[in-house]
Amino acid sequence: MGTVTLGVSIAVPEPYGSLLQQRRAGFGDLAAHGIPTHVTLLPPTEVDPGRRPEIEEHLARVAAAGEAFPMRLSGTGTFRPLSPVVFVRVAEGASDCGRLQERVRAADGPLARELQFPYHPHVTVAHGIAEEAMDRAYEELADFEASWTTTGFALYEQGGDGVWRLQREFAFGAHSLPQPHRPAFSRPPAPSL
Repeated sequence: MGTVTLGVSIAVPEPYGSLLQQRRAGFGDLAAHGIPTHVTLLPPTEVDPGRRPEIEEHLARVAAAGEAFPMRLSGTGTFRPLSPVVFVRVAEGASDCGRLQERVRAADGPLARELQFPYHPHVTVAHGIAEEAMDRAYEELADFEASWTTTGFALYEQGGDGVWRLQREFAFGAHSLPQPHRPAFSRPPAPSL
């Protein structure tokens, strides 16, 4: 049956998410419209589709143990020349993201994996485009600011068309755990005569 490619991330909320996605497309990054604006917790990872229930249970447990935290984006950074990426910096919430991604990739969990580079939370705004366009992204978003309270994360799957689609959201706190099925009402047993 093959594999599916999953990713776990914190969505950048509106209006910031759409704004940064439009800016990314405007810099000439053709992948922009297929990638919702986010902070990665688990990079693209190939898994057996049969493990999906186990993965979702794991993510629900991670979320249940989590607490909301403030996130603030401020200014730009780049991974060049190591990697052709310009990003908006996570100025507040980076350590929370770091702890969260460690739990998502826990060695005893279904998403255990090594990273190609050390974890560095960020919001990509240009990737693999012309150097002049990368410079423009770096300069034009240097004053960008956004802040919000992060209340959870989400699981995404990349389709054959390269587009990342939301599969499930996981809210922090115990209410994110799957609840056992309970009937809507129960009737007491009829008295015996």
